[in-house]
Amino acid sequence: MANVTTTKELAYWSTPEIKNQILELVKGRDLEPLKTKVEFYKNELAPYFAELSRRNPFSKVAEQVAIVPGVWMPIWSTIPFQDILPGRIHEQSYQIFHNDGYYANIARYAPGHQSGFWQKFASKLPACDLMVLQKYSVRHEQWDIKNVGIFQALKNREIPLTIDDAEEWFTTTVESKFQKAAPNIELQQEVKLKNIDRNTVKKFEKVYLATSFLEHLYIDNDFRLVKTQREATQRPSYTIAVRKS
Repeated sequence: MANVTTTKELAYWSTPEIKNQILELVKGRDLEPLKTKVEFYKNELAPYFAELSRRNPFSKVAEQVAIVPGVWMPIWSTIPFQDILPGRIHEQSYQIFHNDGYYANIARYAPGHQSGFWQKFASKLPACDLMVLQKYSVRHEQWDIKNVGIFQALKNREIPLTIDDAEEWFTTTVESKFQKAAPNIELQQEVKLKNIDRNTVKKFEKVYLATSFLEHLYIDNDFRLVKTQREATQRPSYTIAVRKS
């Protein structure tokens, strides 16, 4: 299937063809530097995103909220904060939505895991699992996103972070810390993370304290194209996510 650069040509493609081409184009490219991925989006992916956006089967946010619960895996993204901490294991990164209005971005970080040289030195160090917990709802026919907390767990890096593990951590955290909390949860102004230098923590705080904007350019039962933005002046970020069973 040849590369397509114009939406005029894409208009003749089926929706499954466009989705499959997007997945093919991004295969193996999520590890590239952020600048490279931003240029790749502009030069290669933008026409595909634009065409799918025109075909969005669930254009109303209330419909999107109804089908989004479950586990999703981001397979390519230009969100900067995901890699503030080095060593993210992409196949152990999840976005989980629950029906109770909470969702979580959870990822395993194990610096050195990709380098054969450093792996033997890093193998005895713990992995760091991070969870960014948020609430979602519909307000003025838009996604209304509120940050709730950032949580950390130090784990044995030899034991993978599975979907079941991530689900259990998410559920337990919400039940223990927020189910009986007041409706208006006060956002903790300082992020406290162990074994992470203060400059990195400050970067997390900047993201965490900002107001998040989320828009589904396209969503169906198994595939999402998401546009996010922290501030009106910030460059938008784009994420491709697929549902995991």
